[in-house]
Amino acid sequence: MSARYQHCSRMRKAFLLGAGLGTRLKPLTDTLPKPLIPFANRPLITHVMDHCIAAGITDFAINTHHLAEAWDVAFPDGTYRGASLSFFHEPVLLETGGGIKNIEEWINGDPILVYNGDIITDLPIDRLITGHMGSNNTATLAVQPHGPALHLAIEGRRITDIHGKVAELTGTHQFTGIYCIDPEILDLIPAGEKISVIPAFLELIKRNELGAYLVKGEPRWLDLGTREAYLKASLEMTPEIHPTAQIDGTVTNSWVGGNCRIEEGATVENCILWPGTTVLRDAQLTNCIVHSTSPASGRHLDADL
Repeated sequence: MSARYQHCSRMRKAFLLGAGLGTRLKPLTDTLPKPLIPFANRPLITHVMDHCIAAGITDFAINTHHLAEAWDVAFPDGTYRGASLSFFHEPVLLETGGGIKNIEEWINGDPILVYNGDIITDLPIDRLITGHMGSNNTATLAVQPHGPALHLAIEGRRITDIHGKVAELTGTHQFTGIYCIDPEILDLIPAGEKISVIPAFLELIKRNELGAYLVKGEPRWLDLGTREAYLKASLEMTPEIHPTAQIDGTVTNSWVGGNCRIEEGATVENCILWPGTTVLRDAQLTNCIVHSTSPASGRHLDADL
């Protein structure tokens, strides 16, 4: 373990990035922030938190921006499964670097995990955390040798370039969006600015302090950034009907959320119905996502209602 962290045996804090606009998922994200959209009949970000809690995380910071009030509705007592949740509203989006600097007081000198709040993966973050805590890295990024964005150059367990900006090296690995940082990185991020975390990473490369955790194999990885990906990933699981839903119509291979109502004569196939939505009598829905409080009626294929 790094000498600087001999006083703590585990990483307890995680910063979940929840402030994005989710523009590729519109109009769904006109109703809820992307991390709160239902996935398997519960908020997407709860799957992320489950993954973190299994690795020992007990305290979460979440930055918010778009539809910020929805977070208070989703987590009214500021907790999830016994873990504490602290929300940091960004009236103006600060990007990742600015978001990290904005929670400096919450970090309070501790190492933290940073995790995109809209990714579903079973990447072994416990090993990422253990590797980071036992190193002298100021930041350790989880990376993989495949994917569409091979922008990182790696040598051993060190990242030596990003986008060729340090030494014009060719990238061989992709960043997963999951990483550990020590509080010393805060010294490299200006306060009160909208800024990426990449400039801080580039400085750490020059100091030989940016580590790589190499993800082995091909872990489960679901990026739900588009409507098509969201529907496909949801239906690849075993769809369920929430016990509070009222079903008088016919439902086939569809997720039906809590307090939904499907009236007599309606047919719902390969769909996602968000909590509290209604499908009216004789409606016919196929490959649809029902997210609005306005009742769905008529015949629809591949529609967002």
